[in-house]
Parts: sequence; C-alpha cells; structure tokens
Amino acid sequence: MRTPETKRTDRNTSQRFPQRDTRKRTKVALVVAAMVAAVIAVVMVVTWLTPSNSDSLAKPVPTTIKSLPPAPTVAYYDQPGPPANSPLEAVEPLKVQVTGNEVGTVLNQGMTGISLEATDLGDAALSSANTSLAKLLREVDEPVLRFGGNAVDRRFFWTSSGEAIPSTYKGDNAHPARAVGPQDLARVNGLLEAVNAKVSLTVDLGHFDPARAADMVKHASGIFGDRLISVTIGNEPNGFGANGVRPGGYSTDEYVEELKAYATAIYAAAPGVAISGPGTYSQEWWQPFIGADIPQKKILSFHNYPLHSCNGDDPKSSPTLGNLMSPLMHQRAADYQKAAVRAGQAAGLETWLPETGIAACPGSNETSRTHASALWTADYFLNAAQLGIARIGFHSSLLTCAGGPPMSVLCSGGPYLKPDGQFSGRANFFGLAIVAGLEGGKFLELQTSGGGLAYSYALRNTDGSTTVILVNQNDPQKAAQTEVTLSLPGQPLTGTMTQLAGPSYKAEDQTVIDGAKSDPKPVAERPTVPGFAYGSTTQTFPLTAGTVTVLNFTY
Repeated sequence: MRTPETKRTDRNTSQRFPQRDTRKRTKVALVVAAMVAAVIAVVMVVTWLTPSNSDSLAKPVPTTIKSLPPAPTVAYYDQPGPPANSPLEAVEPLKVQVTGNEVGTVLNQGMTGISLEATDLGDAALSSANTSLAKLLREVDEPVLRFGGNAVDRRFFWTSSGEAIPSTYKGDNAHPARAVGPQDLARVNGLLEAVNAKVSLTVDLGHFDPARAADMVKHASGIFGDRLISVTIGNEPNGFGANGVRPGGYSTDEYVEELKAYATAIYAAAPGVAISGPGTYSQEWWQPFIGADIPQKKILSFHNYPLHSCNGDDPKSSPTLGNLMSPLMHQRAADYQKAAVRAGQAAGLETWLPETGIAACPGSNETSRTHASALWTADYFLNAAQLGIARIGFHSSLLTCAGGPPMSVLCSGGPYLKPDGQFSGRANFFGLAIVAGLEGGKFLELQTSGGGLAYSYALRNTDGSTTVILVNQNDPQKAAQTEVTLSLPGQPLTGTMTQLAGPSYKAEDQTVIDGAKSDPKPVAERPTVPGFAYGSTTQTFPLTAGTVTVLNFTY
C-alpha cells in the first residue's frame, strides 16, 4: 500500500517529465490500435471466405511438401561397378525430369511377342509338358506367339484330314517341310494356357488356296478361342517376286486381289477373327492393304530389321557393333516406326510389329548373341511402345543353340539338328525379360540432358506409382559410372531397383538380371535405389554403363 508521500512523488514525477508520460500513453495507444486492426483483418478474411464469397477466389495451390511417416529401414541395391582395369572415360551427368504430362501412348500388358516359323506349329517341343520352355515364356509375361516367317509360303502345309505333303513343298535338314493339323494346334493351345499366352497365325499365300486357309482359321478359332488375336495372309508378299515364291513377279494389285479372296473365305469360316497385314518390310505395301475392301481388317502390321545390309553395300546398315550401339540406329528405327503408326492411326487400325530383330542377315555377325543385343532389345521395345506400337515380336527359332540361328532369343540344348528340348534364353532374351514385366502404364513426358549414349522412359502406373527405365548404352568396358539426377512428380516413400548388366558389348552368355539368368523379382521384393532420399522429389545416384535399370517409386 502506497503512503501519501509516495503518491506525491508520483505526481511530481509526472509533472517533472511531461514528455516521458506522453510517450508512454502514445505507445499504449499504438499497441491497442494494432491489436484492433489485427482483429478487424481476421474478421474480414473469415467473412470473405464464407461460402457466399469463396467462389470468387482462386483455389489455393496445394503444398508439394507433406508430412511423412518415419523412413523405414531398407536394403540398398548393390550394382556392379566398371570392370577391372577400365579406362573410366567420364560420362556427362544425366539429368531426367519426370513431368506429370502424359505422352498419349501406353505400354500394353502382353505387348511382348516371340515370332516363330509356321512349321514350328508341328514341333512337339511346343507343349505344356516342356517345363524349360514354359518357364522362359512366363518370364516374358503373357507373350504372343506369332507363327509365320519364310516357311509359311514355302514348306508349311495345313491339313485337317491327314493329307500327305505335296511333293512340290521343298525343305532341307534344318528347315523341313511340315504338315500341321488340328492336333498340333491343340497341343500348342495347351502351352498357351499353361503360360497365359496368346497366338497370332499366318496362312499360306504362296500356294494360292483360300479354302485351305479358311479351314485352318476355322479350326484355330475353335481350338484357341480368344487366345487367337489375329491372322495374317502371307508373309512378306512384297518379296514374292524376288525370292521365287512367284517366279513371274508379284505386284500390289495382284496381292490385293488375292487378299480379298482369302479374307472373304476366312470371314465366312470364322467371322470373329481379326485380319492383320500386309506383314511386309516395304512401306510401299502399307497403303494397298489399308485401302483393300476386306472384312475384319483391324491391324496394320510391318516387319523391320534395322541392320539389313548383309553385303555391306550400305555401311551404316551393316550388322556391326558400331552401328548397333549408335544414336543413328535408335533414330532410324524410331523414324520408320513413326511412319507406320501414322499410317495405322489415319486408317483407324492398330499398328503391330510382329517380326523384328537386329539384322535379317543369315549366320553370325558382330551383334549376334552379345550383351549389346540385350541393350538394343530393351530400348527398341520401349521406344516402339512409346511411339504407339501395340504388339512386337522378336523373330526366333526352336533349333539348337549350337549352329542354330544366332539372332533367336531362345534356343534348345543338344548338338546341331538334334535338339534335346531343354531351352535357354540368349542375351537378347534377357533384354526382353527386363522390360516385359512392366505394368500397362501410361508414358510420361521427360526432360533429359547429358548421359552420353543413354535413353530414358517413364510410366504412370494404375496404382499411382511411377516407373523410370534408364537404358545406359555407354560402353561398359570404357565408361565410368554416370551420375544421375532424377526429378520426380511427388515425394517417394519407396524407390526400388532392378538391373540388367553385362561386362562388355561383345560378351556372350554373360548378360544377367540382378546377377542371375532369370527375370526380375516382383517390385515389392526388390532392393532400394542406392542413396535413396526418402520423401525427396530429387534422387541422385550413380549408374553403371552397359545396363538397363528399372526404378519404381511409390508416393
């Protein structure tokens, strides 16, 4: 309690220092005014954001950063480094930004295909009892087995009544003439069912017989049911005049007339079967097929072997490692595929590439059986899918690994011409397997720079995850690891990795996926990307040369 003296002292103080007292009152007034202004501002904002006014405001931009649960403990992927004594030539860092914009194309589930000769339908190895073959087909994820090739118009004889092969059908020890009947189709169907595969057939146009072809399709439709996805009339008819199938020559006009006769007969026997064509390696034959008035015309099909100069007349198209591992190889293939897709889209047809491979040249060459062929196969497949190709088939053989066609993605054990039915995959098979198991996602636009000889792809999957595929075609014997900076469209909670690798371009039978000759593990079982930054939209990691790497990120 103050005494009277104290009160006097207070009054005297205020009188002795009138400016100090005024300043004090002014400060108090300012604080009060600021508090009132703040309250008014809050009231105004709340009032403005009531339903009656919210429509006049732009929607708030959601933050890109969100609170995340604690990061789990993970095991990181241990990728191989450059081989010992590598020169370690520097590679420009690779920057990849995955945008949220879709390209407009999808990676179709079951796009993968293996093309075989039509006479292989009569081979007992194509059976569900062949466990080694069934295992390989499962590893390329619900493939399409396409039967056609040069055999169909020369030495393939369909009969549903057990007729003998006509004497005019010629073959040799490695490529015999064969009769095929309904019992063979039933055996093949058992294999298709075991591995959940589909089938595409080619009928013989070389020996003009629409009724026989229609009989084959009728039986095939009844046996395969929905697994039969198309029938092509003749194989590469653009070459009939030059290869002896039609010694007097063969024009597009003649082809269209015979095509009509076959398509009409097939439609009468099996009206639900789609017709694809022309199945040629000449672009000039696309429009004649497109313009042909035939029923069930659904698919524009074409063949492509980018390295086709077997005699060296065109050095840039000769089957050499230098040509295979070059930007020109990638671009030329893309340009040809774009032209086919444009033609198909303009006609309202799907576009298929049912027969392809690195080179159409017989025998071995620098690209045969090599790790480089695996790198090429993966990139060729992904680029075709991104451009809009719906199906793709890599031409193969059921002959032995020893002495058999070196471009085949699979082959049988045993000495030449004596296959034991124990099948294995070559390097290009694993190039196919690493990408065949990708989900049916939508391709996303990318912004990329650097990386040397490298190609990048990205998919938005149905579950919202993002898959990024990096095809690093730099020389694994010379190139140092590439530093990758990857920008993602969200904050990843997980980032898994699987990788195809090999020691050199020329290495044969040394291509592996995650260190083994097998297909990738399921996404949930894969290790984590090295140095994975939990919750960060930017990921940075090294990438070994000569690899195909599949990364999957969930958010």
